[in-house]
Amino acid sequence: MADENMNVEAPQEGVQLSLRDIATTVNLIDMCSRRGGFEGPELETVGGLRTRIVEFLNAAQEAQGTEGVEGDLNPVDDVEEVEADGSAD
Repeated sequence: MADENMNVEAPQEGVQLSLRDIATTVNLIDMCSRRGGFEGPELETVGGLRTRIVEFLNAAQEAQGTEGVEGDLNPVDDVEEVEADGSAD
């Protein structure tokens, strides 16, 4: 029976993640946050992840010479750091 559970297919080649997909992740985090989708103890972790994603997007866009992600997504411009006590820098 253990052998039956080990039959996992390898990921397909050619599957990629675009900057637009990554920007959508930031928008999803923002939407879930506005709707109260995260509990207090999770906010620091989620916020830290969002900040790292935004920094990655900004660096990737700069390296590609683009101003923002094309499409109907809001470009990621401003990242506001929030202290553990909830105050913004």
